[in-house]
Amino acid sequence: MIKNKHIRLTSTALILSLIFAACQVNKKQEEPSLKSALEGKFYIGTAMNHSQILGLDSASLKVIKKQFNSIVAENCMKSEQIHPKENEYYFDLADQFVDFGEANDMYIIGHTLIWHSQAPKWFFVDEEGNEVSREVLIERMKNHIHTVVGRYKGRVKGWDVVNEAILDDGSFRKSKFYNIIGEDFIKLAFQFAHEADPEAELNYNDFSMAKEGKRNGVVVMVKSLQEQGIRIDGVGMQSHIAMKYPDIKEYEKSMQAFSELGVNVMITELDLSVIPSPFENDGADVGNRFKYSQAMDPYKDGMPDSAVVAFNKRYMEFFNLYLKHQENISRVTLWGVNDGNSWRNNWPIPGRTDFPLLFDRNNEAKQIVNEILIAAKNH
Repeated sequence: MIKNKHIRLTSTALILSLIFAACQVNKKQEEPSLKSALEGKFYIGTAMNHSQILGLDSASLKVIKKQFNSIVAENCMKSEQIHPKENEYYFDLADQFVDFGEANDMYIIGHTLIWHSQAPKWFFVDEEGNEVSREVLIERMKNHIHTVVGRYKGRVKGWDVVNEAILDDGSFRKSKFYNIIGEDFIKLAFQFAHEADPEAELNYNDFSMAKEGKRNGVVVMVKSLQEQGIRIDGVGMQSHIAMKYPDIKEYEKSMQAFSELGVNVMITELDLSVIPSPFENDGADVGNRFKYSQAMDPYKDGMPDSAVVAFNKRYMEFFNLYLKHQENISRVTLWGVNDGNSWRNNWPIPGRTDFPLLFDRNNEAKQIVNEILIAAKNH
């Protein structure tokens, strides 16, 4: 009888252990995430860097898989990297990026096809170093876009076709593309992308979109494309925001102005800098650089509680705005996973310590994440 009692006790303990384990699994599965909380409202995404794409940053990859349902290539699809020489393409990293997205059921965004800042120099000159003709540059654009978009046809769901072509006053940026081709380079880029993948979402992307001049310039540009029968599906509002800029009301005006065009509004490249800026500017021109000083790096040892409270309040102003306009927003994309791999640590002053993202340097969710989850539940 004692032996049977021992067997019964052992069996009971085993059953209880299994029940406890099952509860722990269910608890883990039920833990809220950004993507589950925002499901049906808009995609929530992040940019992936080289080490994440290569699988070297496993901690960040866990965050990406759990929290996000959309990814964008931070650098590996920019023409300077993917097409550094006229007849040479480097697709290995981009292929791995797309493979990761598909394996994890992500909405994949390609970034970016035509951008003046990180375009290879050969695009614009012949073998002797002379500036190419309009016809030659158009052909090079066409070949580049057809090759890159065509390779990922049906796999990459959306493309930032043209990046940062409008200045803050609403005029066209006098880039090499503009100077050689004229404003038609934008129309041609969208035309070529549509030819390469008729089903892909085609977007225009730019910074300082809360400024009235740029807002009006982008509206005029989009209307011109639409009147010419050129397909454009969305406008991406780069949102490299700070504690004092942009003005939230002007930002909302731009969201409304773009949605009234009948295109999707996308919040792209979102991050919130809490450290001082050397200029009162809400742009994101990567060419701007300033020397390091300790006075401009106040939180090197961590943010004080008062700064955290202000940070959370400022972020929620924007997320509440996104939730308010969720019918017109297709996705919100953070520009990085955690504070440690954010470009804001090195721009516009290299070597600083910033805290612009939703996850800290240990990939732990900040308090703001829970606030977003609560807000999403109430909308």
